[in-house]
Amino acid sequence: MNRMSASNAQSPGLKTYFKTPEGRYKLQYEKTHPSGLLHYSHGKVVTQVTFAQLKDKPVPQPTPASSTLSSTSGVRLAAARLLGGGNGSRALSFVGGNGTSKTVSGNSRIGSLVGHGVSGSTNGPISSNYDGKGTYLIFNVGDTLFVSDFNSQDKDPIKAIHFSNSNPVCHAFDPEAKDGHDLVIGLSSGDVYSVSLRQQLQDLGKKLVGAQHYNKDGTLNNSRCTSIAWVPEGDGLFVVAHADGNLYIYEKNKDGTGDSSFPVIKDPTQYSVAHARSSKSNAISRWHICQGSINNISFSVDGMFLATVGRDGYLRVFDYSKEQLICGGKSYYGALLCCAWSPDSKYILTGGEEDLVQVWSMDDRKVVAWGEGHNSWVSGVAFDPFWSPPSSDNTGEGVMYRFGSVGQDTQLLLWDLVMDEIVVPLRRCPPGGSPTFSGGSPHAIWDNVSPVGTLQAAPSIRDVPKLSPVVAHRVHAEPLSGLIFTHESVLTVCREGHLKIWMRPGHAENQSSSGSETLLGGLKDKPILTNKVGSSSLRQ
Repeated sequence: MNRMSASNAQSPGLKTYFKTPEGRYKLQYEKTHPSGLLHYSHGKVVTQVTFAQLKDKPVPQPTPASSTLSSTSGVRLAAARLLGGGNGSRALSFVGGNGTSKTVSGNSRIGSLVGHGVSGSTNGPISSNYDGKGTYLIFNVGDTLFVSDFNSQDKDPIKAIHFSNSNPVCHAFDPEAKDGHDLVIGLSSGDVYSVSLRQQLQDLGKKLVGAQHYNKDGTLNNSRCTSIAWVPEGDGLFVVAHADGNLYIYEKNKDGTGDSSFPVIKDPTQYSVAHARSSKSNAISRWHICQGSINNISFSVDGMFLATVGRDGYLRVFDYSKEQLICGGKSYYGALLCCAWSPDSKYILTGGEEDLVQVWSMDDRKVVAWGEGHNSWVSGVAFDPFWSPPSSDNTGEGVMYRFGSVGQDTQLLLWDLVMDEIVVPLRRCPPGGSPTFSGGSPHAIWDNVSPVGTLQAAPSIRDVPKLSPVVAHRVHAEPLSGLIFTHESVLTVCREGHLKIWMRPGHAENQSSSGSETLLGGLKDKPILTNKVGSSSLRQ
């Protein structure tokens, strides 16, 4: 706690708490990287955070075993996920941008292990302290990937993995992986690795061990990885988005020795899908989404839909299994940087360079609300799946959502959304007339659903209901890059690699009296969401 006070003393304008209608959120502790890591070495790499939950390692059976690495399957996601999903002994969760996959069968494979500081075997001393369950935060700073123990108040990470020729920029954890490889990492060079998190923790070295290498040396695509996600219920499939507007689907249990080339994109302005020519190739398919960078991707909870946002300012929503563009639309201004699904998959949040948070409805395929409150680019959005209004009767009528956003203005904003109570702006009065709602109904402005595959222009900002934040709090000294909601806290991270854990009202006292196990309690009745936050494509 002394460290925390010293840290905040450097930024006298920052408070260690913020107030909400339901009570006070208190800064419990912080995480960061070693101070010796100079800021100028970060380049344009923005820190992104992935939440990872390991459960007890299964006891080996006396029967002949296959050549699997340590099993690191996590808790089964309940009915919801949003940036993503993951958590504790049915305990912790978060929101932000990627999904988690279900079960993966087959043996864990060791792939090509050349370059970027990767070791093919565990040569150094082995730590046996990571066979049990644990909750970890994985975050990138510069050319290093750090792992912190979420349940420890120690500021410093417990593990650092160094990449010699490129920078890690995005990552995702799969709590359902059963063959060991549960962590995927995308680099600025375009290279991608899958590894076992437990194996990394057990090894005392500073290189990746037992890694499978994909898109080696950029053979498929040499543009920067921007976002990465496990396919929910995908049996080991994961998706990697790139800065050139393409995304690739990989199968982690495939060696990838076949021809992985894809045909030339005929019209870069149009969405197109190409499948690998060889059944042995990996990646197995390429989706050309747009011209310019894909900045963030996010699967709906059930894995049915994939949302992407990009440099061109468009949100696009695809039916993943059908590989079909369903709907989408443009920002008011500039690029979109982040997106996130609601726990029930009915709404999508987007944020970007227009300084607004937009709420998209999947039922109506339109923007149904926008939030104004940030003073700079919105860099992270997330629904809070654990919050419920004090008087909620859970009848499903007038459902209220709580969501959060963070921006380069260093602020965390919290918002409440009740669709039945949204006030639609009044149209301007005709001469001699009186102001009326569009069509006479608060919902009439989005009554007409667009045809499948339509990308809409930005609606008039006067015709879309406006939201105001219930909380606006400056939480860091540096621009923010993401946030995670857990059952008992909200985590914020700045682009320079500093993390803060804010305990919910009533939980800070419980945490101090009962120890770190409190962080993992009480999730049995709550859905788990995504396991990744942050936007890896923010620009200076």
